[in-house]
Amino acid sequence: MIESSFCVLSGVGPKTERRLWQRGVGTWTEFLSCGTIPGIGPSRKRVYDAELGEAQAHRAEEDARYFGTKLPAREHWRLYEWLRPRSVYLDIETNSFGQITVVGLYGQGGFTSLVEGESLTRQRLCEELAQYDLLVTFNGTSFDLPVLLAAIQGLPLDQPHVDLCLLGRQLDYRGGLKAIELQLGIPRRADLWGMSGADAGQLWNRWRHSRDEEARERLLAYNEADCVNLQPLADLFYCSMVQQCRGEGASPGLTLT
Repeated sequence: MIESSFCVLSGVGPKTERRLWQRGVGTWTEFLSCGTIPGIGPSRKRVYDAELGEAQAHRAEEDARYFGTKLPAREHWRLYEWLRPRSVYLDIETNSFGQITVVGLYGQGGFTSLVEGESLTRQRLCEELAQYDLLVTFNGTSFDLPVLLAAIQGLPLDQPHVDLCLLGRQLDYRGGLKAIELQLGIPRRADLWGMSGADAGQLWNRWRHSRDEEARERLLAYNEADCVNLQPLADLFYCSMVQQCRGEGASPGLTLT
C-alpha cells in the first residue's frame, strides 16, 4: 500500500489520491512515468516528482521513520503490510495509581514481559524497542504511549504508530479490545475472558504483597493475550482499510504472512 500512497506528497489528501487512482495512476512509478497528469500543473508535477523520488530512496533504504514523519498519524496504517515483519505489538498494565507494572512486547514470533522490579528498566525497554520499526497498540495514543513517556524519560518512541482503537473507529467498530475480539472471532484463553485492566491491577497487588505465583502467571498471561491478539486484529483492519480506500477488488494480492 505504501508505494500506492500519494498522501506522502505535500498537500495531497485521500480525495486527491483517489482521483489519481481513478485516472490510472496507481503507484509512485506510474506517477513518475507520466509526463503530464490532468489537474496537476507542470511546476507542481516537478515538485511532486522530486518528493516521490525522495520517498522511493527512503523506501529502498527501509527507512520507516521517514514515512512516520511524512504521513499523517491517521495514515500510518498504510505502512503495515511493508513493516509487518518488523512490527511490535505493545500493551502495558498499571496499578491503581497509574504506575506501570508490566510492559508486554510481541514481535517476530516471540513475546517478552518486562516486569516492574525485575526486568523493566529503561535500558532493557530501549533495547527491545530498537529491534522494531512499527508500533502497534490498542488505544496507545491515549494511554500506553503517554504513560510510558511520562514514566521513562527520554524513551525513544520514534517509530510510526498504528493505534487499532482509532483505526477501528474508522471502520465503524466500537468498544474495547475484548468486545472487538468477540465480534471478529479472535480467541483468547478461556480463563482470561471477562478480565479488565482493573483485574490486572488486583492481580499485581496479590503478587506484590503476597507473592501469589498464580496471580503473577495470570497477570502475565492476560498481558500476553492483549499483545498477541493485536496481530490478527491488525491484519484484519489493514485489509479492511485497503478495501475501503481502493474498493472491494483491492484485497487479492495482499501478502500478510
